[in-house]
Amino acid sequence: MSQKPNIIFIQNDHQAYYHWEWENGPVPMRPNFMKLAAEGACFTHSYCATPLCGPTRRTMLTGLFAHTHKQYHNYTDPPYDHEVYLDTLAEAGYDNYYFGKWHAGPGAANEHRCSGFSRTDYSNPYIQPEYKEYLKRYNLPQALHHIDRYFDIPEISSRGDWAECADDVDYQCKANWCGEHAVGSTLTPKETHESFFLATLACEQLEKLAKSESDQPFSLRVDFWGPHQPHFPTQEFLDLYPKEDFVLPEYGSYRNRLQGKPGAYYRERSSPFGKDDQLIIPSAVNWDEWTEIIRHAFAHITMLDAAGGMIVDKLKELGLDKNTMIIWTTDHGDALASQGGHFDKGSYMSEEVMRIPCAVKWDGVIPAGQVRDELISTIDYPVTILDAAGTAFTKNKVHGRSLLPLLTGKTDQWEDDLMAETFGHGYGEDINSRMLVHGDYKLIANKESIAELYNLRTDPFELHNLYEDPAFADVRADLENRLREWQKRTDDPVEVL
Repeated sequence: MSQKPNIIFIQNDHQAYYHWEWENGPVPMRPNFMKLAAEGACFTHSYCATPLCGPTRRTMLTGLFAHTHKQYHNYTDPPYDHEVYLDTLAEAGYDNYYFGKWHAGPGAANEHRCSGFSRTDYSNPYIQPEYKEYLKRYNLPQALHHIDRYFDIPEISSRGDWAECADDVDYQCKANWCGEHAVGSTLTPKETHESFFLATLACEQLEKLAKSESDQPFSLRVDFWGPHQPHFPTQEFLDLYPKEDFVLPEYGSYRNRLQGKPGAYYRERSSPFGKDDQLIIPSAVNWDEWTEIIRHAFAHITMLDAAGGMIVDKLKELGLDKNTMIIWTTDHGDALASQGGHFDKGSYMSEEVMRIPCAVKWDGVIPAGQVRDELISTIDYPVTILDAAGTAFTKNKVHGRSLLPLLTGKTDQWEDDLMAETFGHGYGEDINSRMLVHGDYKLIANKESIAELYNLRTDPFELHNLYEDPAFADVRADLENRLREWQKRTDDPVEVL
């Protein structure tokens, strides 16, 4: 293929994914994502490199673990001293467009040769001039939400962020950043929601590109703020999960009392789930209440799926899908109701916060209908994008690998283990942990805390820590050796074993 492909990268934020796909009960409806996966490849064992926005988002720009790029927490913010795939694409002749959340360290996408809509930090789309212009252009009202339940975080409310939040109030986010721990609904049309705002901007850009008839390849990236909380779907999407019919089996680790777990599992900032920064065990929120929270989260996921589907459909409508690689994924998972009843993710490395969906499509290059069980990571995504563009990272060593040889059948050789890491959630919590997955087993080595070993096949909810069990000494030793090899290969200076 002589012409370089266009590249579309769609990223949801903080999506509850793991095990809802396998339970005997309701699952989030994602028809557009599933259609894309059926037309290309779906990875069933994709992991985030770090279970926190800032570090893993920077990893997806650089192909490096956080121990090298040093964005340990959301606001560590070291300067960008490593190669960023967006800059490399531009150098290879691509026009780059970026719409949405950045939250990957200092600056924003426009500092990496991108046009579009991007702001530094977490930000809040609802207060930006581009959003106001969008509302005017489409004769839409300012987004208005109704909060059913608000879950307070004392350290945030004490400084005045989200001061108007409360149970049973109409609400508009006017703070410098969104992300409220709340569930409710969007009262205004779905087009006023950030997801449809970003999808519309992306579709407008695609229309301009189609009209230009340029031979210049382009990359277009859309980073939604959802389905990160607040979960404010419109009624249209809530109606897809009728309250009277939404019977949800208790999540497998909801009643877990966290025996044999390190301290990170006990931290919970939101009330009533926690008090004084500690998870309340047993959960202070009963399962009926959790069911309603999860119903809103599922509806929010489906709403994001519809917004992402707009972009994929627009590509096809404009005939821009013929030589275009599309990746649709999430930055990290969500603890939602797991491990004793957490509302938000944490520093622990359970499957709920580590596992993420990933689908890749490229008509004529990636055979359709693939379901891939290989272990892949967010470190692999930028390497794959540059490989598709016919270029590569050259200014520094990277830790990821291109997925294309695997997806195109050029190789069946792939590493059978995977490492991930965390430096803690920040905000007063700093830890050092490394995770190694191989076969049925997962090792989590926690510096200055107890280690963890789980059989994910027989214990998918990670209820039984086998680390000290002599029957698993050989498994433990094998995984520890594999972890050391990953650390050596990626120049990881942190000793966790």
